[in-house]
Amino acid sequence: MFLFSRVRRSSAYSLPLMAGFLLLATTCIAQFSTPAPAGDKSPLRPPAGARVAIYVFEDLECPDCSRAAPLLVEAAQKYKIPLLVHDFPLPMHVWSFDAAVNARWFDTKGKKIGDDYRAAVFAAQPTIHNQADLRSLTEKFASSHQISLPFVVDPQKQLSDAVKADYALGQRIGIEHTPTIWVVTNKTNGVPFVEIVDRTKLYEIIDTALAETKSTTSQTVPARGKVMKAAAKK
Repeated sequence: MFLFSRVRRSSAYSLPLMAGFLLLATTCIAQFSTPAPAGDKSPLRPPAGARVAIYVFEDLECPDCSRAAPLLVEAAQKYKIPLLVHDFPLPMHVWSFDAAVNARWFDTKGKKIGDDYRAAVFAAQPTIHNQADLRSLTEKFASSHQISLPFVVDPQKQLSDAVKADYALGQRIGIEHTPTIWVVTNKTNGVPFVEIVDRTKLYEIIDTALAETKSTTSQTVPARGKVMKAAAKK
């Protein structure tokens, strides 16, 4: 397991080795006991009625996820396409699983509330070092929205199970890092999805996807807020 936040300084580290650590730190790497398989990509489809959607697996403790999130929201709003967000809290992160559970609890109060909580967590990442810090931020967020936050937000573990189901879906697909982002389509010929490796090309890829599916009958699906949290398919 790599613990990027706790790399000690030592003269024994060569410059190439340190450069390697910095490269790895640009995205959050999923740790598995065996190499991730190519995966089953069949779940990578837009919801019913949509021609194109953005599909992302994210970790609320992942710095690159916090950088990607505003772009994905902006793109979903611009093109009026669904943004399907799946939780993939990495084992090396100490509070990301709890944050995902909290986000799902706020989803039950309204999808915009859940979306706003995720954005607040991303914005506060540098100040959250442990579960106590996360709880403090969560209490302040709830108070600012006039929401009574229970001491235990998930007593029946239903929200935790939903987060675990998302993680299992990510493993099934073959997720190796966060964020992992696709533009997915309802195409029945060829490959119906494209992974976004260079985010500067996101709009270009969406334009292409919409053009390629233009003849497909569909209805407009509201962007993030109505279809933001996708139900994990087992």
